[in-house]
Amino acid sequence: MKIISIYNNEKQLIKKAAAGNREAQKRVYEKYAPKMLGVCRQYVKDLQFAEDVMLGGFLKVYTNLDSFKFKGSFEGWIRKIMIRESISFVRKQQFVVYDEELYERNEDKTNTISSEMDVEHIQIFIDALPEGYKMVFVLHVVEGYKHEEIAALLQISESTSKSQLFKARRMLQKNLKKQNIIGYGTR
Repeated sequence: MKIISIYNNEKQLIKKAAAGNREAQKRVYEKYAPKMLGVCRQYVKDLQFAEDVMLGGFLKVYTNLDSFKFKGSFEGWIRKIMIRESISFVRKQQFVVYDEELYERNEDKTNTISSEMDVEHIQIFIDALPEGYKMVFVLHVVEGYKHEEIAALLQISESTSKSQLFKARRMLQKNLKKQNIIGYGTR
């Protein structure tokens, strides 16, 4: 038996989802949820909270679906919503202040990583960064935002964005160098 996709045209799928078609909404979710969970996970350390943020983001997607004008990528549009939801969540958690003790506890976790660097291992290093550094780093390096855009999004100055990126990179380099030493057993 040959299976024929009901919604092979993304534009048609989006229009049906905007009209309230539950099956279309389910397909939109199934198609984009794994990628969007990854986006939320970049900002939110705890996977369960990242899932909650993603679900809240999809609620906003469905609520505002009729405002998508088919100019640009639909995935990019959803991604922006997820980024904003993640940033809002982190702000509410009040972890933006640099906490030396929290950083050191997370830094200890990074020492147990093997020398093979995969995405999950690198994410552990990124998670060890203070929240402010982490958000600027992910927005700039992963998402490709410019400092001017980051400043507007996070309501900070452009120079603060630049300095936090510099400090985040320096911390990551220090930890990666330290891990390299530990990973090769020379320490």
